[in-house]
Amino acid sequence: MDSKDLLSKMTENADSVSRIHKRYSLTLISPSSPYLSLAISVIVASATVAIAMFAYFKTDDKIIFHLPLAIAALLATQALDSRLLKSQYSKALHTSAFGNLLWFVTVLAGWISVPIFSKPELSPIYITEGMLLFASFRIGIFTSVFGAGVKGTWAICLVQPLAMFFAFVPADFWIPMLSDLKAISYGLIYFALGTVWSILTDRAGGSKIPSTHKILQAYVAAWTRNDPSEMEKLMEERSQQSKVSTFQIRFRSNNGDCSFVVPEVHPGPFHPIGGSNIPYLIYKNLNSSAMVMHGVSDHSLNLPSRSQVEVYLSSLAKSKVIHQGNKCTKPVTVQVNKARTVGLLFDKTAVLILSLSPHGMEDVPLYVKTELEQYTKNRGFENLLIVDSHNAMGEEILKQDSDDLLQAAKSSLDTLITKETLSVEIGYSNSEELKISADDLGPGGVGIMCIKIENEKFFLGWADSNNMENGFREEIVGRLQKQGYNLLEICTSDSHYKARDARNKHGYFTFGSLSKPDEVESWYLNLAKKAEQNLSPASFETLQTDTEVKVMGTKLLDDYSKSLDRTMKLTQAFLLGTTIFFFLTMF
Repeated sequence: MDSKDLLSKMTENADSVSRIHKRYSLTLISPSSPYLSLAISVIVASATVAIAMFAYFKTDDKIIFHLPLAIAALLATQALDSRLLKSQYSKALHTSAFGNLLWFVTVLAGWISVPIFSKPELSPIYITEGMLLFASFRIGIFTSVFGAGVKGTWAICLVQPLAMFFAFVPADFWIPMLSDLKAISYGLIYFALGTVWSILTDRAGGSKIPSTHKILQAYVAAWTRNDPSEMEKLMEERSQQSKVSTFQIRFRSNNGDCSFVVPEVHPGPFHPIGGSNIPYLIYKNLNSSAMVMHGVSDHSLNLPSRSQVEVYLSSLAKSKVIHQGNKCTKPVTVQVNKARTVGLLFDKTAVLILSLSPHGMEDVPLYVKTELEQYTKNRGFENLLIVDSHNAMGEEILKQDSDDLLQAAKSSLDTLITKETLSVEIGYSNSEELKISADDLGPGGVGIMCIKIENEKFFLGWADSNNMENGFREEIVGRLQKQGYNLLEICTSDSHYKARDARNKHGYFTFGSLSKPDEVESWYLNLAKKAEQNLSPASFETLQTDTEVKVMGTKLLDDYSKSLDRTMKLTQAFLLGTTIFFFLTMF
């Protein structure tokens, strides 16, 4: 496969992941807490009752009686929903908030349609229509999110709307309003739209994805209840067996061992599923004395479940030594336009750290790795470890930037092969003793490795985080430079761990989005001093681990992406049709 084919394949995979990630923004529509949903429900329901009393029934003197009754019916049926559907109470609150908003909008639209369309009087049909629209919305939510059957949903979809209806509508209006054929016709159309939408969207994945609703329900369980079991089961069933490699440079000195790790597996897909926290788990597996980098890989190399994570971690004990030595070249940094490469040569093992910071990028394309591996073989290197520094946020990498990375990397290799390898001292320090608590960091915290060659000291920084704020790397490197510490690079692990929910477009907090430059500077400065104190003559081993494990693969990502795309198109079509029909009823 040539570089064009690899680029095309990588682009298709990136497109699938990008399209899936964009759907994440839909979860932000939901209120941030159940208490907010409860407040919305109560306020909106109160507004609906007030408009009904004042404008529709002209019985504003009875609102003191009907309003508390309607709120009581609302609260009671919210609790009943969670019991009937065997779901979290918070979900019932979110559903109730949106449903009551639909009812309020219908009642308000009916009221203002009178002067707009010069109607002779305000008909209570809009209250009935709003109630039935509320019920049809519940059909869609109950079947897709809660996993209820269509027949069962039809039986309970009217529970809350009807209870509230009887609570605030005067008794002498009950029979006329509920027997209005036009209102019933509107309701049946809404019910039919909700039911057909539910059936079609559930089958949107075709034979490859038998039920999109099951995936949605599994996602919601993982997201809201921290229960990954069902999502992992669904993904592992369709994942593919593959061989993945993990490379380490293990440094041995009188002050203990530490490892520089480049795994082929990719963190993800999202917390708490599968290998989302894999960098930290590798870090702990290596006695918390490791810097776990992001290799050249993408989401197709996600581990789909915790069972596969265990298989992978246990294989690290079977690593084989492929090279030993005790000498290293001084680092070489090459800048080509936006692209920057830091290179080191440990005997015959080359290490390249690639970055576009502060401009940012997505995962380094696979063809860059393939071409560089061939280049190193042609130049007589035995091994190559490529690190995607992942230290600035950006879009899918442009071909020009990829080519610049290649040029910078090749230039680094050409220079490294001419440089003298010298005895090396290594010092390592991590933040275990600092007790850092930061929501934009994973549990691995931060770490620093000090590399002393002759009389020069070089530092390499690491953060267990999902990328970095643009320019944050430059800020910290500049600050430590002023303190006399040559910080070559700061790399992140690209961990998909989340300390708490992030209600932003990314779904996570990048390093530097919450932590302030002053405190991060103090962390790295503290660690740099400790790493310097821990310096000791070191030897090293280059290790390789090959593991047979299930990974998600590009096909699974493509199928999920296409299924979501079809579901969204169907949803948009039904929303458009429902909205058009709703406005027609206003006439």
